[in-house]
Amino acid sequence: MESAGGMEPAGAAAASASASKKAKEGSKSRSRRRWRKGKAKASRLIHSMDLRTMTQSLVTLAEDNMAFFSSQGPGETAQRLSSVFAGVREQALGLEPALVCLLSVAHLFDLDAETPANGFRSLVHTARCCLAHLLHKSRYVASNRRSIFFRTSHNLAELEAYLAALTQLRALTYYAQRLLATNQPGRLFFEGDEGLTADFLREYVTLHKGCFYGRCLGFQFTPAIRPFLQTISIGLVSFGEHYKRNETGLGVTASSLFTSGRFAIDPELRGAEFERVIQNLDVHFWKAFWNITEIEVLSSLANMASATVKVSRLLSLPPKAFEMPLIADPTLTVTISPPLAHTGPGPVLVRLISYDLREGQDSEELSSLVKAEGQRSLELWPRPHQVPRSRALVIHFHGGGFVAQTSKSHEPYLKSWAQELGAPIVSIDYSLAPEAPFPRALEECFFAYCWAIKNCALLGSTGERICLAGDSAGGNLCFTVSLRAAAYGIRVPDGIMAAYPATMLQSAASPSRLLSLMDPLLPLSVLSKCVSAYAGAETEDHSNSDQKALGMMGLVRRDTALLLRDLRLGASSWLNSFLELSGRKSQKTSEPMAEPMRRSVSEAALAQPEGPLGTDSLKNLTLKDLSLRGSSETSGTPEMSLSAETLGPSTHSDVNFLLRPEDAPEEAVAGNELSTKDRGPGVQATFPTGFHPRRSSQAATQMPLYSSPIVKNPFMSPLLAPDSMLKGLPPVHIVVSTRQGRGTP
Repeated sequence: MESAGGMEPAGAAAASASASKKAKEGSKSRSRRRWRKGKAKASRLIHSMDLRTMTQSLVTLAEDNMAFFSSQGPGETAQRLSSVFAGVREQALGLEPALVCLLSVAHLFDLDAETPANGFRSLVHTARCCLAHLLHKSRYVASNRRSIFFRTSHNLAELEAYLAALTQLRALTYYAQRLLATNQPGRLFFEGDEGLTADFLREYVTLHKGCFYGRCLGFQFTPAIRPFLQTISIGLVSFGEHYKRNETGLGVTASSLFTSGRFAIDPELRGAEFERVIQNLDVHFWKAFWNITEIEVLSSLANMASATVKVSRLLSLPPKAFEMPLIADPTLTVTISPPLAHTGPGPVLVRLISYDLREGQDSEELSSLVKAEGQRSLELWPRPHQVPRSRALVIHFHGGGFVAQTSKSHEPYLKSWAQELGAPIVSIDYSLAPEAPFPRALEECFFAYCWAIKNCALLGSTGERICLAGDSAGGNLCFTVSLRAAAYGIRVPDGIMAAYPATMLQSAASPSRLLSLMDPLLPLSVLSKCVSAYAGAETEDHSNSDQKALGMMGLVRRDTALLLRDLRLGASSWLNSFLELSGRKSQKTSEPMAEPMRRSVSEAALAQPEGPLGTDSLKNLTLKDLSLRGSSETSGTPEMSLSAETLGPSTHSDVNFLLRPEDAPEEAVAGNELSTKDRGPGVQATFPTGFHPRRSSQAATQMPLYSSPIVKNPFMSPLLAPDSMLKGLPPVHIVVSTRQGRGTP
């Protein structure tokens, strides 16, 4: 009993300690909830402020904090805090009038009253997000600067990072003002002196970008996406370090890349390394990085989490010509030749995905086209019951900057689409640049599109409704394939769903292209490498490109399906509503052509013996002019797609997507130094006296400004197509992101 009685105080003490611990944990939990609730309330309050009120509040808080830290003695930390708040005050006061100016005219650039969005609004919104964060942080500092728990170093580093971002945003705002002053009224793309565009691009090269990829990464986006962006940035810079040292290969595991913990714990170092990667590494690096979801382990995991389909087969379409009926007169046909550009005739790979096994999908004719994929070569589940053919068919072109990815990367969300739409999906594995530049991908996609229409019964569809879908580069191909179908006079698709399509590959300054300075996924310098490769300007030695591509084995990146989850839900909803419409829209009757078109329009527009077509001349030409121009001398020859011989040797000096005027003297183009003198008085006049944006410490990226006829071709930049061609497009549904899509204003 004594023993039992002696244990009672110990048990009571333990119970008391446990209760005390739970009370403390509960108090901490309630404190964290109150802090998060207060932060959310403050954020809502800040974003509901008008710009002038926000600026005045920030200036008042900055002056108060500046005075406090100035009185704390000569310590280095206090001086830095005082200096940073002085900088915040200066930049906020300078930025506010420029933003007010942009807001006063932003509505003039809206698509319509129901779509209040354009690049100027996006720039103002981004600047407001930065001001809002600084306002919230300034309030926090003012409330907690006397506390013994105040993390001085952390708050100082964050304030300095956002001050750098605010300074760069102020520079972009001045550039946007200059566009307003020099551009034609109501135009987003600058279409005046191309020398000014060149100056903007040179300025872009020299501007400091690392501040947007460190502590400030994704500040303009919702908080939910920031951890994803941080994961991507850590994986990118870690892989970039390995890639630069030639340490990539099969021996590099996914986890080993993330042992570079210094990039995770040091945002400033991560931002500087991110800037180095995007400015200096070649297109093969991005090919390897974006192909992360191609590796077997990650693709298998992604497919395990995706919908289970009955049919997922990789088909190899033979390079054999066939006939297609003309819309104007179905008794007449046009020959669809296999792809020939650059590498000659070759098969086109497509992936057939269907949630149900439909009639025709298990036919011997289709089975003869199946291409082996190792262990995943056949995912056709034998079933005794077949579902009737679907009325609809979706033809998909994947994204990847024209240089990376395949249908395998996009397979998880395509399986979900197949389930939700109840329609088979054909995804095209077109050849990639730089090994297969323009127009090879277009030729392959057009050939596969025509084959799918002609053989829709084998694919499990009646072909009553055919819709094209694609993201980024794939969105570009959706438009160009449709334009080419209209040029040939054959059936065009019944609808297009393009997600952030690249519609304008010609260099032209615009507000959203200014915002590419902080784009965490596709900055302008990276886009330039991809488009230059697609245009045929890539001149690097490709002998070890396959070995370089093995670096993708060492990357960790979330599957594309996770990134496009919201896109999948929205896009599939639109596709479903579109495909369910009864009947097929009537085709407009066009004038019968004198003879079937035997050459592609991309050929006709590119094969210009007198020189490249300018933008203005393209806009003035009709579809017939484009399709028949230059064909009189070759009308008696067999149909021939554009090849390397037609284009002539593609060198770094004559093909690049960053343009100068065609008649610019060679010595003027060659002088591509980045000194203040060479930028000219026009760019210097953009900034007010005393303002100096921060400059990059990295070596200048290779963004030469040479002339290229290819990027002005409407089958590469469909936005430049004349209205007579654009009128032939079917209904289009465009999905954009938080700001204007890449390649659009």
